[in-house]
Amino acid sequence: MRSSILVAAAAVSVSGSVLPRASFGGAPNLILPDSEFRTFEIVSLDEAKAGKDLEILGLPQSQNDTADKVQLTATATTAESEACSANPSIHVEWHRASSSQRQGFIDAVKCLLNKPASGNFPPATNRYEDLVRLHQEFMSDVHRNAKFLVWHRYYLWTFEQVLRDECGFAGPMVWWDETLDSGRFGQSEVFSPSYFGSLPAPDQNGNAVCVNDGAFAGLVLNIGPQESNRPHCLSRAGDEGLSAQINDDYVDLCNERTSFAEFANCLEFGTHGLGHNAIGGRNGVMADVWASPSDPTFWLHHSFVDHTWELWQSLDAAIRTQSIGGIDANGNPLTLDTVLTVGGIRPDVPVRAVVNTLSGVSIGGVPFCFKYDS
Repeated sequence: MRSSILVAAAAVSVSGSVLPRASFGGAPNLILPDSEFRTFEIVSLDEAKAGKDLEILGLPQSQNDTADKVQLTATATTAESEACSANPSIHVEWHRASSSQRQGFIDAVKCLLNKPASGNFPPATNRYEDLVRLHQEFMSDVHRNAKFLVWHRYYLWTFEQVLRDECGFAGPMVWWDETLDSGRFGQSEVFSPSYFGSLPAPDQNGNAVCVNDGAFAGLVLNIGPQESNRPHCLSRAGDEGLSAQINDDYVDLCNERTSFAEFANCLEFGTHGLGHNAIGGRNGVMADVWASPSDPTFWLHHSFVDHTWELWQSLDAAIRTQSIGGIDANGNPLTLDTVLTVGGIRPDVPVRAVVNTLSGVSIGGVPFCFKYDS
């Protein structure tokens, strides 16, 4: 098996076989044209105020309300959830995380990049790309429909468990409150040579730029763009006009919506899409709807999205931690019994197992149990 993260590799022995171990740096300038990318659909704050996000999916308010009413039930207290609430895993916000906590997360990601692919997600060339390929395969099933939030919550948790089980990650998961860096993503320590590498402006032709500093300098990716799989570099193109729209006003607008389906639409086409495009530009990796997890900042960004959902739930916890509504990609109502799958990396689960971060439900012997630190 050949790793394609880099120019050179060092061999290590694993279970009696010789596998290439990735090193970083020296990747060629593999920028693909913007014609090969399809960026995230977004709506501005003013457009969201006018309900444009609801028009995108053709879900009028009355339908959303009806869908939610079917699933609105008071949260049941169980022994699992009580035990979880007493000792949840805490996800630490980037600005409050220590340098060792930040570095521990990055080191764990690099560990996955250096592990061989499972063989279950071809053409992934390493274990990290298994998870990227999973997202690519499931893209149409988990975007632009009601599964968006619940599936990505389970996907984030699955990623965390893989880091812990396969790379010995013992630190807290780190999330990034993007509103604290609104309008100046490029100045955030997230995008520094000490951590995830720079967020450059587009070049003179408006194209993304390969990341050549930081922990993932010279990274060559093999999944994407879109449904294709061609080698290309980890690239970014910062757009502070978009990042400036990721602010408290937008978060507050979404949180004012009482229907889950309306809230989810606001979030998906608002700060979620804006964050992707603010980092990826028109042909950077984070703007690739299919393979955006190839950029390791994906996990920080989607944790911000998930935190926003948790915040919405907390505003009426007795109801909203079990509130679900809307229609999935196949035209079926999303219910607490809808099954979520992550391609066998972890067991299939019903929505009810993950809709509450403090459910405590055992998934493969591990409780689904965490909360954000603010």
